[in-house]
Amino acid sequence: MMPHTRAAITGVSGFVPPHILSNSDLEKMVDTNDEWITTRTGIKERRILKDMTASDMGAKIVERLMEKTGLRPEEIDMIICATITGDTIMPDTANTIGHKIGAINAFGYDIGAACSGFLFALVTGSKFIETGSCKKVVVIGMDVMSAIIDYTDRSTCIIFGDGGGAVLLEANSEGYGIRDSIMRGDGSGRQYLYLKAGGSQYPASHETVDAHEHYVVQDGRPVFKMAVKGMVSSVAELLSRNKLTTEDIDWMVPHQANIRIINSVAEALNFPLEKTMQIIEQYGNTTAGTLPLCLWEYESRLKRGDTLMLTAFGGGFTWGACLLTWALNGE
Repeated sequence: MMPHTRAAITGVSGFVPPHILSNSDLEKMVDTNDEWITTRTGIKERRILKDMTASDMGAKIVERLMEKTGLRPEEIDMIICATITGDTIMPDTANTIGHKIGAINAFGYDIGAACSGFLFALVTGSKFIETGSCKKVVVIGMDVMSAIIDYTDRSTCIIFGDGGGAVLLEANSEGYGIRDSIMRGDGSGRQYLYLKAGGSQYPASHETVDAHEHYVVQDGRPVFKMAVKGMVSSVAELLSRNKLTTEDIDWMVPHQANIRIINSVAEALNFPLEKTMQIIEQYGNTTAGTLPLCLWEYESRLKRGDTLMLTAFGGGFTWGACLLTWALNGE
């Protein structure tokens, strides 16, 4: 009997812009203060992309991945880019990144599932590996949220930052890789977290620009409630159907929305915070970038064979979880 083929993460990279927007900087821009931001979000600073496009950042992320893994651009079969802030609505950013790095044999596309984007892209990419359709798949999660944030709106500008990361997926028959996943969506939640204008429903016009309708709008209370419920339920379902408990999980990798959501999810699952990845303080919410940035930041602490549980929740609503066995050993 042939061993089961899984898609394993065989490389991880990340990038955050050098420019820092601190809480003290925001105090000069909107009616807020460091204590108010920190107690409600856990964020001290966030990074802002300057003099680069989203695809420039994506290309830098993948170039770092290739340097670490020895991957040549012509070996890449597929590029999936999870983002809601690509260079343009059309063409997609994944293929633009492929062109910039010289991935002449790759096809690609974008996934726009907001903060769940990387999770959805990771699971999607894994299927191309498992079926044998592709040998090397690059999955990117990144966002330039500063491009769609109103820096006069203190309810959103304190939360979001720019940055992202990527992983390389390859086939593995030794027990490492993605073991199971859950992906969910509920379009009725779109009224609580959205960007109104710029699509076919409300095309860009003088009126939409003047009305500030090209910026993210969020109703925090229902988003908070559904985020905790969505991530807790999907993790609990994955644990149950794989006959696991939280004690079997070495690391939980939650979307970095804010510290209260992260803590609430861990508490509801009775999962220790010391095994819960947290980068919210220094980077804020980078939307599709938070999960790969967590893996990048914690890479040196991870051991081959560690069991990871990734979970995310995003606008739309979208949410889910992914169970995997780590295939790398430190950095």
